[in-house]
Amino acid sequence: MRLKARAKINWTLDILGQREDGYHLMDMLMQPVTLADTITLTPASEVTISTGGYPLLPANERNLAYRAAMALKEATGCTRGAAIHVEKRIPVGAGMGGGSADAAGVLAGLNQLWQTGLDQQQLEAIGLTLGADVPFCLRGGLTRTTGIGESMQPLPFGKHYHLVVIQPCRGLSTGAVFTAYHEKENIPRPATEDARLALEKGDNALLAASLGNVLQAVSQDMHPAIGEAIEELKKQGAFTALMTGSGSAVFGVFEEEDQARAVARELRRRWRSTFYCQTCQESIVIL
Repeated sequence: MRLKARAKINWTLDILGQREDGYHLMDMLMQPVTLADTITLTPASEVTISTGGYPLLPANERNLAYRAAMALKEATGCTRGAAIHVEKRIPVGAGMGGGSADAAGVLAGLNQLWQTGLDQQQLEAIGLTLGADVPFCLRGGLTRTTGIGESMQPLPFGKHYHLVVIQPCRGLSTGAVFTAYHEKENIPRPATEDARLALEKGDNALLAASLGNVLQAVSQDMHPAIGEAIEELKKQGAFTALMTGSGSAVFGVFEEEDQARAVARELRRRWRSTFYCQTCQESIVIL
């Protein structure tokens, strides 16, 4: 079995509070994009994992895709195995949910391959034990995600957008970004409800005015290249540009595919990790 496990972007990211156990309470608009890793699942006597592509990831028990397979076995009592191969394309440490997408792809794929018969809600519950973004990466669509990632409201959207994604610097530590966030004052917040309306109507002007990510300012402080890439995307014609997740990837939004592809080619000369992609509906695609 082969499948595509797609990355995600945050149209908005806001933090509403923090639980006693340390988890942050989020309010986010998220959507899958066509930038994806390819996962191959082959029946085997035990669970093994290998990786390829760029960037390379550890092929051991620390890999989230491997942990997803073991979590599914534990939850269902399945005794089967699988050889998992993850061909990476989603940048690592980018805030695009690459590891979460791989885990979601393995859960969805092995649920079919092993015939474990779990429904969407059960898969998402297992996914949440692996990471806050895994349930979203299982479900896909434009969603307003709240809580620690477990509460997802599906939303309508008016059109797909063309994106240029850049990872202008090395990956960031999510923990370090959140720590710095708590030390910074007067952080601008997104107008999440306006952004939701803009995406539903396909209103570019309202979208540009309402997007935001409360972690962007602190991540830019840590790596100024993030801000430089955002400004360059706007200079190249993006009608808005934003950091996704806790960084370090940013994306510029374009109305026309040809323009976005041309900008991606141009900026790849400066930043190797530059991609053209589109927003989409499905997070996981069986090939």
